Amino acid sequence: MKLLPTFVSFLFAVSSPVGAALTAPAHASAVLQPCVILLHGLARSTSSMKKLDKALSESGYFVRNTAYPSTQKPVSELASEVIPAAVESCNEEGDRPIHFVTHSLGGILIRYYLETNVLDNLGRVVMLSPPNQGSEVVDKLSGVPGFMAINGPAGAQLGTDQDDVPSQLGPATFDVGIITGNRSMNFLYSAMIPGPDDGKVSIERAKLEGMSDFLVVPHSHPFIMKRKLVIRQVLYFLEHGRFEIDEPGAN
Repeated sequence: MKLLPTFVSFLFAVSSPVGAALTAPAHASAVLQPCVILLHGLARSTSSMKKLDKALSESGYFVRNTAYPSTQKPVSELASEVIPAAVESCNEEGDRPIHFVTHSLGGILIRYYLETNVLDNLGRVVMLSPPNQGSEVVDKLSGVPGFMAINGPAGAQLGTDQDDVPSQLGPATFDVGIITGNRSMNFLYSAMIPGPDDGKVSIERAKLEGMSDFLVVPHSHPFIMKRKLVIRQVLYFLEHGRFEIDEPGAN
């Protein structure tokens, strides 16, 4: 029984506790450059997005690496609290174009928010390993004792059933590129998922109707946001509205 917490930890979460609040840009500028809001995944922290934060900042973006209590509230509350606060932080000095780069659960939050809210200055969105059609891992493990304690209400809403949040959201009505992986670090979870997957979400279930571009890379769910290839493609999509490479697994 001592191994149970490890078994039920949904591994959308593998990192440190929630980090600091919104991080400030490295330097101020008289020009209101575009803002990028980073949204980490379930039970992750702002530290998981630090490499992206640095690369985006060095490329001239005004970055808000956003911490939120991902395991403490349902998707609806997280989306309604986290995203407006981050947008307000971007616009403190005036309206800017606002992009989003998300990992895992973060992609569901922005989809949920945009279902009923309009951002006039919304730019582009890049989702990394999003469970856009849910995950079979949640279907199979959400009833296991300890799952809710570790993953919280939002984690339990990421299944594939019609009543789960991903199934309740409509197609993309915004410019979004999706990057997902085809490598797994958890073969137990992969055995629960039909088809190729990143250890948490299948390639097919990462897809979203209405997406602008889709890319598969040879990386796993927990660390996809840290990989140089992925960071390069994020930057390219924000600039051009498409990915630089087309072949799945390109390096």
